[in-house]
Amino acid sequence: MAADLASLAPSNMPKEWRHAPIDIRLAFGWADARRQIPALEGQISAKIDAVCQRCLEPFELSLNAQLKLMLLIPGGSATATEEYEIWETTEDTVRPLDIVDEALIMAMPLSAAHDDSAMCGPLAKILLTDEPRTVRPFADLKSRMRDSS
Repeated sequence: MAADLASLAPSNMPKEWRHAPIDIRLAFGWADARRQIPALEGQISAKIDAVCQRCLEPFELSLNAQLKLMLLIPGGSATATEEYEIWETTEDTVRPLDIVDEALIMAMPLSAAHDDSAMCGPLAKILLTDEPRTVRPFADLKSRMRDSS
């Protein structure tokens, strides 16, 4: 995000883009009846500033992540269930901030863009209204073959 936003003209750079609020609701519990496998359930949502890859204009991107994780410590074993996704940890302790950070990164699209191209800036509108330039290299091949014989 930082690299994309840095490519904008200073007048288009969103102010305070590094300080977007994040709504986090997490609950910890157990994934099994014997209380040996910790679980985390929650929801994360944020609105961040991004650069639309169609029009190259800044816009507000909504990120949402639903978490239902079975926290698996090193050396632990568990069978994946439909209810929980397995989240392997590298240490015996877990920092919730690390999980939130990674969940938001995974919620980001590969190519950020406005939900609707009608919301895009002038560059995308020019590209969308241009006539498609179809190149047909063999369009007159048949007539050329007749002429040469």
